Amino acid sequence: MASGLSALEELSLGPSVTVRTSELEKTFIPIKDVPPSPALITANWPINQVPHEAQLTPAVANSSSDVTSTDPLTSNCPPPPGSLQGPDNSFPEITHSLAEETALPEPQLAGARVVSARTYADFTPQATFDIKKCDLHKLEEGPPLQATLTREEGLQYYRTMQTIRRMELKADQLYKQKIIRGFCHLYDGQEACAVGIEGGINLTDHLITAYRAHGYTLTRGGTVREIMAELTGRRGGIAKGKGGSMHMYTKHFYGGNGIVGAQVPLGAGVALACKYQGNNELCVCLYGDGAANQGQIFETYNMASLWKLPCIFICENNKYGMGTSVERASASTDYYKRGDFIPGLRVDGMDVLCVREATKFAAEHCRSGKGPILMELQTYRYHGHSMSDPGVSYRTREEIQEVRSKSDPISMLKDRMLSNNMASVEELKEIDVEVRKEIEDGAQFSTTDPEPPLDDLCNHIFFNDPPMEVRGTNPWTKLKSVS
Repeated sequence: MASGLSALEELSLGPSVTVRTSELEKTFIPIKDVPPSPALITANWPINQVPHEAQLTPAVANSSSDVTSTDPLTSNCPPPPGSLQGPDNSFPEITHSLAEETALPEPQLAGARVVSARTYADFTPQATFDIKKCDLHKLEEGPPLQATLTREEGLQYYRTMQTIRRMELKADQLYKQKIIRGFCHLYDGQEACAVGIEGGINLTDHLITAYRAHGYTLTRGGTVREIMAELTGRRGGIAKGKGGSMHMYTKHFYGGNGIVGAQVPLGAGVALACKYQGNNELCVCLYGDGAANQGQIFETYNMASLWKLPCIFICENNKYGMGTSVERASASTDYYKRGDFIPGLRVDGMDVLCVREATKFAAEHCRSGKGPILMELQTYRYHGHSMSDPGVSYRTREEIQEVRSKSDPISMLKDRMLSNNMASVEELKEIDVEVRKEIEDGAQFSTTDPEPPLDDLCNHIFFNDPPMEVRGTNPWTKLKSVS
């Protein structure tokens, strides 16, 4: 607006507003509206007929000379009748109050950008969506074909998935800068699995997974700072800097396990404890398609079925076990049927609502005393198996791009919310900005926090035990361990 004022040669306020500059001439029709409520808007009328830049609100003062709108629902719409012009043909400076959740009118100055003033009352509080039908094994009926999503849930899911996505992209960047070292398996592309599963169980339920664990660490209660610091081996990490990418833990979350398939019998043990204690809790036990052929998994199926354990076995099928496609690795790729005598269902793992409803269905199955159930989530990872895998030697870039463009879990949720007026573009962009800021803060902390001292090396071997001595790399080296 400042540059527009400096080039202003003629300004007349009447039936229309004519602005002539050295390069072009534009005519704008002043926007008229119903006078706002005095309780919500304070109007300070300027003395001068032509407002000075310093008298305008920041949004107006910094705007261009075109009348545009940042709100997609009002963009390109004709202006309504009525005017907010003052008795001296000038426009008021507007101050909004959020004391009431009432839609405010949008006063504007000719040549100024329209600032969105939508409130919660403008948005749809909840909506129902059709979701993909699950394939069933030994089940007469499956999850519902529709899912109800509230506005609050949608915003929460969007923020969490964006946080996981941005956190993994930042981890990729830090790894390439050699700030993160060692094994590092990223979860971007599979965000709907972690968020959908968490939406279908309780925080008091239990979860155990393999080494692609960053997303679950976040949904189970970890913070970005703790996760990023753990990746760089710092003292403020969620495992005190001693676990790294594959070994992160929170309450009711048992990692992060590096041995392929080894977490499955451990998860069955947690489910046995839930049944033994009779607390109506369950354990979600996750593994990948690459681990699905492990013998210990089938042994666990057998015990869990015999003892009717409240365990949800979930195979995250992202199409490739390291660099080998599922078709080359498994004689049968129907992983949801692998339990044989255990009921199963195959779920669209790129749709957070489909995953949530299927998880709710599975949780109810377990809590009702029917024993374990098996889920296969069909998903996709955008990165390679680990940071040492470029991910394009066994699949094409076009394949990855096609999944991104057609099935991206974040884009799918975003489109649903926007098309049903559950959020605005500006609101989601604001969440994106907040997420980026949180990630940058976590990255800064992960590079400035000190590394754990050598004295901490043997601490936390046992829980709530008195201090003890631990043998070092040779018999005469003694280290102290504190719980």
